[in-house]
Amino acid sequence: MLFKQKKWLIIFTFILCITAIQPVFSYIVTYKEQYYRLFHVHYQQYPDDVMENIYWLEKAVEADFCNPKYALSTIETTEDWEKYRYIFMMHLNLKLIEQHMRLGSNFDKQSVYFYDAPLREQYIIDLNKAKSCYEAGLYYWTEAKLWAEKASQNKFYFLTLHEIQNWEDERFRVVTGKLNYEKILTREINRVQTLIDSLLAMDENTY
Repeated sequence: MLFKQKKWLIIFTFILCITAIQPVFSYIVTYKEQYYRLFHVHYQQYPDDVMENIYWLEKAVEADFCNPKYALSTIETTEDWEKYRYIFMMHLNLKLIEQHMRLGSNFDKQSVYFYDAPLREQYIIDLNKAKSCYEAGLYYWTEAKLWAEKASQNKFYFLTLHEIQNWEDERFRVVTGKLNYEKILTREINRVQTLIDSLLAMDENTY
C-alpha cells in the first residue's frame, strides 16, 4: 500500500515538473484577421457547422483590423492599407452570403408534391427558415457591393493586392455584375415562397 502511494506521488510530482517547465501560451482573438482564420469550410456542412462559421464571420465584421504589418497581404502604402480594408469587408460579406445560402439549403425543399400534405406544417416551418436565410443574404449583398465599389475607386485602378488575388477577382466580378447575388437570392426567395403557397393551399382532400 505504501509502495503504491509513493508510486503515485512520484508520477504526480513528475507531471507537475513537466507542466512547470512548459511555456504557457495564451491566444486572445481580437482582430478581423484572427476571427477570419477561425472560419473554415467543412467537407459536410451541417447546420451547426454553418452557424459556427456565420458566428466567426460576424465577429470578424465587427472587429478592428490588426496592425498593417500583420495583414493578410503585404501593405506598403496608405493606399494599400485603404484598399485592403475595403476589399476585406467585401470578402467577409460575400462569405456571409455563401454561409447563409448553405444554411438555408439545409431547410430547403426543391419541390412539393400532393403526398406531402400530411407533413405540410413541418415543411412550411423549414421553408420559412430557408427563406429567412436567403433574405438575410440580401442585406450582406448590399454591404458587399458597397465595399466593392469603395475598393474600385479610380485611385486604386493600378493597385492590385496580389496576395489576396482571389478577393480582387471577387471585387471585379461584383462591380462588373458577373457576380450578382441579388438575382440569385431573389430567385430562391420567390421559389421558396411558391412552395410555401402550394403547401398552404393543401387541405384534407389533397391526399
